[in-house]
Amino acid sequence: MAKVFVIPDVHLKHWMFEEARNLLKTISCDKVVLLGDLVDDWYQESNLELYKKTLEEAAKFMKDHDALFCYGNHDVSYKWEMQESGYSNKARNTVLNGLNRLENCVSPERIAFAHRIDQTVFSHAGILEEYVTEYLSDPYMDMDEAIAEINEMGSDELWSDISPIWARPQDAHSGMELFHSELFQVVGHTPVSEPLQQGNLLTLDTFSTYPDGRPIGDERFVIVDTADGSWEYAD
Repeated sequence: MAKVFVIPDVHLKHWMFEEARNLLKTISCDKVVLLGDLVDDWYQESNLELYKKTLEEAAKFMKDHDALFCYGNHDVSYKWEMQESGYSNKARNTVLNGLNRLENCVSPERIAFAHRIDQTVFSHAGILEEYVTEYLSDPYMDMDEAIAEINEMGSDELWSDISPIWARPQDAHSGMELFHSELFQVVGHTPVSEPLQQGNLLTLDTFSTYPDGRPIGDERFVIVDTADGSWEYAD
């Protein structure tokens, strides 16, 4: 069993790392997991200093806390040159350099598309039954085998609406089912006003904003118990 402090989608809000540092001085947890999407935000495509500052803070935080990182769609869009909303051609080299620094500051296994700790799986958007059936070698594999296979994938398999960096199973009408639904999954990617638990799915993208800069969510960090899927606010 582990108590995991979770940092959801950052989207250039480098101040999140300072807030997390301060909280981690006063609370007890076993691990820290980042859910990805460090970069891109509304109308910031030319703000290279903001990109640089955020990536530097992320790398320093990862090193200091020996954290785990899950790539988000906005992160790998620069690696794969897959343009999407918010993508900055001007910032591409800055992002690639920053991601390279982050990848070199901790052991390689700490940076992936998905991580499992006990009975809980962390990824940017969730691992779905449909995705495993369509893209993985065996739809009946266990979760550890699926994660190992996903973590070796590239743009051909992961730039898909149902992949672990793009899926949105929060929509009740989507028909998307979690792979190995007995396990708890913690994701970001889909903005929510507060942590949203739907069965064994917990969505934590609470720091994203509207185009005018207003926060969508409550901007609070949580701690997840990886044994039973319970969670609480970290503050």
